[in-house]
Amino acid sequence: MSETPAILLVHPDDSVVIAMAPIPAGTQLMVGEETLLVTQDIPQGHKIARYAVRTGDPVLRYGFPFGVATTTIQPGDHVHSHNVHTALSTGNAYRYSMPDKASEDRGQERHFQGYVRPDGSVGTRNEIWIIPTVGCVGRTAERLAAQASRTLPPGIDGIHAFPHPFGCSQLSDDLEGTTGILAALAQHPNAGGVLLLGLGCESNQMALMLEHIPPERRARIRMLGAQASVDEMEEGLAAITELAAIAGQDRRQPAPLSALRLGVKCGGSDGLSGLTANPLIGRMADAIGKAGGRVLLTEIPEIFGAEQILMDRCVDEQTFDALVDLVCGFKDYFVAHGEPVSENPSPGNIRGGITTLEEKSLGAVQKAGHVPVTDVLPYAGRASRAGLTVLEGPGNDAVSTTALAAAGATVTLFSTGRGTPLGSPIPTVKIASNSALATAKPGWIDFDAGTVLNKGMDAAAEDLLDTVIAIASGKAARNEINEERSIAIWKRGVTL
Repeated sequence: MSETPAILLVHPDDSVVIAMAPIPAGTQLMVGEETLLVTQDIPQGHKIARYAVRTGDPVLRYGFPFGVATTTIQPGDHVHSHNVHTALSTGNAYRYSMPDKASEDRGQERHFQGYVRPDGSVGTRNEIWIIPTVGCVGRTAERLAAQASRTLPPGIDGIHAFPHPFGCSQLSDDLEGTTGILAALAQHPNAGGVLLLGLGCESNQMALMLEHIPPERRARIRMLGAQASVDEMEEGLAAITELAAIAGQDRRQPAPLSALRLGVKCGGSDGLSGLTANPLIGRMADAIGKAGGRVLLTEIPEIFGAEQILMDRCVDEQTFDALVDLVCGFKDYFVAHGEPVSENPSPGNIRGGITTLEEKSLGAVQKAGHVPVTDVLPYAGRASRAGLTVLEGPGNDAVSTTALAAAGATVTLFSTGRGTPLGSPIPTVKIASNSALATAKPGWIDFDAGTVLNKGMDAAAEDLLDTVIAIASGKAARNEINEERSIAIWKRGVTL
């Protein structure tokens, strides 16, 4: 008998075990008291059948079905897209049940060094943001940021422009989404000052955006219309200098963990994401939630098949109904465009061992830990309640990280099994699901969740919490070091 390689049985009811390293055909494994002969070569992160599964029967991981067998699967077989198919549909019947009473434990008392804003929010950065109302002045915004950054004003962590291609030739809800997301970013606590840069003739008028911003936030906002300006560069730089003089007086001060607004996100998942990085992020969500803070989860299509888990944590029936409406509305959105609700996982996910959207979703929802669901928000909404907020948004990495930032997240934890350099306006902390990725791409990765496999979840969670607090207190995340900071807006309507 060959040496038993690393495998993991996630739940005692599961049909499969997970290969924690490549396993060649012919290897004998011990699963509990049972011997299992592997019949095919198994890549790392992929699944091996524990027992026979008949055609049409559900296949289980995390204790839940993630699809149905399309042929008879024998013990030791490779379990993947060649023999398992999604069971997702649009006809789910959801049920509400009162959740168990949440623990009164407030969790560990930890603090970070943040910027306390007049409205009580706490930023993890003190930056000047230039937000163009329309794509026509996107390059102008970038030029302003580059020129103003040549000599960074004292007390300012950075000056950044966030160009995008929208703001004109949009109608109705589509235009409102653009206006809402940009106005939400303009009142972000990480921005000590904001320059709204318009053209003048666009649909997304600055005055309209200003209506979305509370009066108490407007003291740190300046507006410039390029068409009405004699020299938009000169006037823009003067406005930035004025904002920097105000924001430069701000200083970091101790803030409780409850003041941290945590976005959670995954991209390029692999077979280990649901075993290492996502549960580890869930530990961070629990730490923030127990402290009385806010956790934000989006990517609605990537909870399809696992939505009942979140619904069971809704604090009341009104929140449950809102979550049902959000999930069903997103499924209808797919159907209205002639697309199946299961059009996922991506090619990279499949190569990494993810077979169906249900499997991806069951792993993805672990990022939310056990935090009670207290609110459900539309796209461009801003989080206002302690607990877990579920935010409308697609799975697209750039769009969803932007939506999390606009909703108020001051740090986003981003798990990845495949790797990505992408960043959002805020620290976007990349957490590798496997050590091979962390070793191969140290310039992208902030934390190696592969250490869970040898250190254990508790020790890795302590290390990650230390990392999160350090980054919230000013240590640069890799996306900031690499100047990977951009926004993407969810385009849903016709273009004129």
